[in-house]
Amino acid sequence: MESKKGRLFLCPTPIGNLEDITLRVLKVLKEVDVIAAEDTRVTKKLLNHYGIKKPLISYHEHNKDSKGEEIIKRLISGEDVALVSDAGTPGISDPGEDLIRAAIRENIDIVPLPGPSAFILALIVSGFSTRRFVFEGFLPKKEKEREKILEELSREKRTIIIYESPHRLVKTLRKIKDKMGNRNIVLARELTKFYEEIFRGSLEEALAKYQEEEPRGEFVVVIEGIKQEEELKGEAFFDIKKQALERVEEYIKNGMTKSQAIRRVSKEFNISKNEIYNDFHK
Repeated sequence: MESKKGRLFLCPTPIGNLEDITLRVLKVLKEVDVIAAEDTRVTKKLLNHYGIKKPLISYHEHNKDSKGEEIIKRLISGEDVALVSDAGTPGISDPGEDLIRAAIRENIDIVPLPGPSAFILALIVSGFSTRRFVFEGFLPKKEKEREKILEELSREKRTIIIYESPHRLVKTLRKIKDKMGNRNIVLARELTKFYEEIFRGSLEEALAKYQEEEPRGEFVVVIEGIKQEEELKGEAFFDIKKQALERVEEYIKNGMTKSQAIRRVSKEFNISKNEIYNDFHK
């Protein structure tokens, strides 16, 4: 007979205040055979706080392939494993999702437990629509990929949520403003901690604040979705740009060089030459 496989428990941990953990998560952490932790030092503090002594396995972005295999072998052999991240719910913007997929492939039982999640807290406190929203996590580090995603999000009607680090916050806010205009925004940092801060205002106000003050701690950025009147303006501008590109093609067919045609259309439609040039090549 095939030996019974273990279970993978997805255990949310506090995002700041150590009291924000469920009784069920504490019970599971006491009963499993081993705990897979993103940072064993952080998890050790939590376990010590609650008097829990269990073996820890380091499982993070840089060792997820080798350690993931080890954890799966343990599960197949019958061990129960608890997966935790540094803070919040494992599997959201962390390598836990890779382990979860591997467990699914091996037909291992996965038990999700409810608990804290920073982006949900920021969403519900934002005052924006919670009926429909889109969560992007951390934007890509590569400039072109970030630009592409922000361009797509600029047309998003749903509330938008992203994560951002303090050293990239101001640069990201500028990019969002360039793509989306002066939208309403909520910035949440140090949630559930002593220095918890929730900023509400426009993108311009947010930029003014964090250009003056040094951003500290990771941020949850919540952006109001596009309003109907903004969408209509965007559609109208798209139609104008479409006409401008058609005019460029027309002038080129009539003997103008590409640069001459773009320069002339730029004046006619009051659109920058660079914008016409980039759209023409797309």
